[in-house]
Amino acid sequence: MGTITKQNSWIVYILKCADGKHYTGCTSNLSRRLQQHNDGESNYTSTRRPVSLITYITFSDKYKAYKFEKYLKSGSGHAFARKRLV
Repeated sequence: MGTITKQNSWIVYILKCADGKHYTGCTSNLSRRLQQHNDGESNYTSTRRPVSLITYITFSDKYKAYKFEKYLKSGSGHAFARKRLV
């Protein structure tokens, strides 16, 4: 995978784990973070490898990105993600 990052950007991403579960996260370097997930360096995904990228959304504002990640992890955010993003 090529580098998925831009200067001063934040990325909210959704992964599909080997067991069919989804993982949502936020990073400034998606390529590096995906490698960490697949290398077992993330607690949640370490036993659910391999993981694959489903979708990602890029933000120029760090705080908006983290706010959106938090929303996607809420009940209504899960419903939104299932209907619109995965």
